[in-house]
Amino acid sequence: MKQLQIDEQTIADLRFFGKGDDSGIYEIYNQTITRGGEALLEFMFRNPLSDATAIRNRNNLIRQFAELGLSFPFEATSFDMAEKYLADIPGQTRDTTRQKLSEKDLQQGTTAVITLLRQAKDFISQPSVVNLTAYATERAAIALLLDRPALLPALTETLHGKLSYAVTTAYDQLFSVQEHHTIKQVLENIYLLDVYLTVAKVANTRKFVFPLVHDKGNSLIKLKGVFHPAIANAVGNDISLGGDRNVLFLTGANMAGKSTFLRSLGTALYLAHMGFPVAALSMEFSVMDGMYTTINLPDNLGMGASHFYAEVLRIKQLAMGLSKGKSLFVIFDELFRGTNVKDAHEATVAVTAAFSNCRNSVFVISSHIVEAGEELSQMPAVGFSYLPTRMNGHTPEYTYRLEAGITGDRHGMVIIRNAGILEVLKNGKKPVNT
Repeated sequence: MKQLQIDEQTIADLRFFGKGDDSGIYEIYNQTITRGGEALLEFMFRNPLSDATAIRNRNNLIRQFAELGLSFPFEATSFDMAEKYLADIPGQTRDTTRQKLSEKDLQQGTTAVITLLRQAKDFISQPSVVNLTAYATERAAIALLLDRPALLPALTETLHGKLSYAVTTAYDQLFSVQEHHTIKQVLENIYLLDVYLTVAKVANTRKFVFPLVHDKGNSLIKLKGVFHPAIANAVGNDISLGGDRNVLFLTGANMAGKSTFLRSLGTALYLAHMGFPVAALSMEFSVMDGMYTTINLPDNLGMGASHFYAEVLRIKQLAMGLSKGKSLFVIFDELFRGTNVKDAHEATVAVTAAFSNCRNSVFVISSHIVEAGEELSQMPAVGFSYLPTRMNGHTPEYTYRLEAGITGDRHGMVIIRNAGILEVLKNGKKPVNT
């Protein structure tokens, strides 16, 4: 299955995984019941797809589960017990492990596996699940595993009262040796189910939408009401890029919301390539080969690289991919902020102009160099949006809503004055009264 080309910089920029007390996007989606489901969800986050068919299949599967509103059909305590029991099995023999397991452990473990198998059988036999076209392949895989003759006694076991020692050891031999691989495969399918049902629940709870997926080659990104999923009462914005207009030049004063908008857009497109629902009113996109963001690019002290040189290396990396005909989605927040204004102006115009000629890719560039807009406005492939600031007396207020055009808003000095920094520097720190 072909994967979207990404890197750790992009994952860090979009804040998928939290640090310390700050939770990430992953935590919003991670309401999984099983440990295996949690690990699988993280794998999906780190490996978005770049295959239209695979993305559509996962998208449709989760959407159909969301429409049904099904819950995870397994008891959490019983499932945990089954996982623990099976995790103790090293392979085709368990002579050493059996010595560590008490009769009670064996009895509880085998009973939990029997319960798991029966619940799996019941789930895939439900008419609503049988009629789920998008789940047909996965359902058939589970059914084939459960139809193995050796598992018939477990599926018909009544479980009235405690299993005898003889029955327990027979099932232990069945699950740990004879059908060990089969049981593990059933678990893997249940982990997938856990992820599907979890993400479907997130879609319903948060009113996320399932994007319309187009094949590669159109370079289309169209969103209505896209917002950041981790921000309460976030403002939604509309954006349409691709084809004849493949570059967006974004301006706005400090604190106007540029970086948040860029993260909202990047997060939506990334999740869409996972086949997941996104935080928007509607979305359609064409599948890309890769996605790269530069929102919080650090200096590389290890190689003695300044922020500016780190930017140059980043652009060179992208240029190599673009030269091979790759279809990329690229975000640059405050392009060339690591150098002087004159060089930043010239470099911004030159690089943006070069990007505009790569029509099978899409670029979003934010900048404080609003003067570059006059030259870029001569290029039909470049569109312009800004996030405005409204002054309420001496206090800047932000709408966080995109408007067409370029803004010259600069309110840095207003913010500095409002913070009283100049007065402190001029008058010195006042003595504390004792």
